[in-house]
Amino acid sequence: MNQVLDLLGDLLGLVFVLVCLGLIVGALVTGRGRPGVNLREIGAFQRLRREVGLAVESGRRLHISLGRGNLFGTQAGSALVGLTLLDRCARAASSSDRPPVATSGDPLVAVLSQDTLRGAYRSLNVEGRYDPSSGRVGGLTPFSYAAGAMIPAQDEQVTANLLCGHFGAEAALIVEAGERKGSLSVASSDSLTGQAVLLATAQEPLIGEDLYAGGAYLGAGPVHAASLRMQDIMRWVLIAAMLLGALLKLGGVL
Repeated sequence: MNQVLDLLGDLLGLVFVLVCLGLIVGALVTGRGRPGVNLREIGAFQRLRREVGLAVESGRRLHISLGRGNLFGTQAGSALVGLTLLDRCARAASSSDRPPVATSGDPLVAVLSQDTLRGAYRSLNVEGRYDPSSGRVGGLTPFSYAAGAMIPAQDEQVTANLLCGHFGAEAALIVEAGERKGSLSVASSDSLTGQAVLLATAQEPLIGEDLYAGGAYLGAGPVHAASLRMQDIMRWVLIAAMLLGALLKLGGVL
């Protein structure tokens, strides 16, 4: 019986993924030529874009903290979003003398951050600006990672800290290190504990699904904007399903 229920759960998960994929493809087709339309304003991304420009002008750099998530579990989504934002920041700051630096708490994510930086510079024909030390492992435990991520936030002339990934309570230490240097902190986490801490400490916290909207708001491509439209559709579907369930319960059908 348990095996049947597990199989049914896997099938429902597969159906859900296929439906989401179909909605993204449909949004791509219907929204072609107008990426970013109807996006609500999120102040954190507006300030981040401004800080990228200021970093280039002032000869300072950005610090992108990718968190402690890995690519083999539920934390993979936030890690991939962080890598996307790293790519956009690297492209925007490609003309700076001080390229962005990325820290992570997982060796594979650190390797991918190096590859992301190299790919961004190569596509802009400025590969000579790439520095392998710009993608680093801060530490493998929560507070050792926080200690490693505090180093660039304090000592490498950082104008803004972008925290995007899986964080717990240790995120407060990274934000505080940036605050002491007067740098902007834009922060998000896929953990409820991390969100609670960042809401109280970061200058520009991103709450809930705002974490996954970064690619669309920073112009990563039409697929990211299409994914937001898919999320809106699924949100209304879930609301309708809950209301229908409540009505059926009140009517004694369930």
